[in-house]
Amino acid sequence: MIQPIRVGFALTGSFCTHDRALSALQILLDKGYAVTPILSEAAGTLDTRFGAAAALRDRLERMTGNPILDTVVAAEPIGPKQLFDVLVVAPCTANTLAKLQAGIVDGTVPMAVKSHLRGGRPVVLAVSTNDALAASAANLGALLARRHYYFVPFRQDAPRAKPRSLVADFTLLPEAVEAALAGEQLQPILLAPGDA
Repeated sequence: MIQPIRVGFALTGSFCTHDRALSALQILLDKGYAVTPILSEAAGTLDTRFGAAAALRDRLERMTGNPILDTVVAAEPIGPKQLFDVLVVAPCTANTLAKLQAGIVDGTVPMAVKSHLRGGRPVVLAVSTNDALAASAANLGALLARRHYYFVPFRQDAPRAKPRSLVADFTLLPEAVEAALAGEQLQPILLAPGDA
């Protein structure tokens, strides 16, 4: 029997994009991928205008049928035990980009990525930040140049209202995962701006 592709799916605190990320996660599940949810400390504990943390946790566990990894201790074995074929961070906030670029491992998601990368396995980032073309631009650029990092294609989501904001096109996440598993970056990486 062929083993399903094993995906670690990490959500960070860009709460406004969680529904889009979960829609992409559902497509991975529909394709037969085995998905384990991972939550940053913010995503896993904060209630916001976009929803309650408990509801998100319940939804993830029901969708995937797997327990959530939500501590540094739980994330550390990812690499040594080769738990995943690919690790997705969707959404990937400016804070997470900065930590990954600088090698700061002070939370669940950075630990998951660090541990996963030790085996040279692909990490797919779905960027969502209002300062991607400002303070976070250097971090984004550095990670674009690093091996084993792949990006869900992104665009300026509201160039007039938020001229430095970028957000991944979450509908392309499954395709970006497939490309990353083949060692390729899905192209084009930079999409035409949104209309907002």
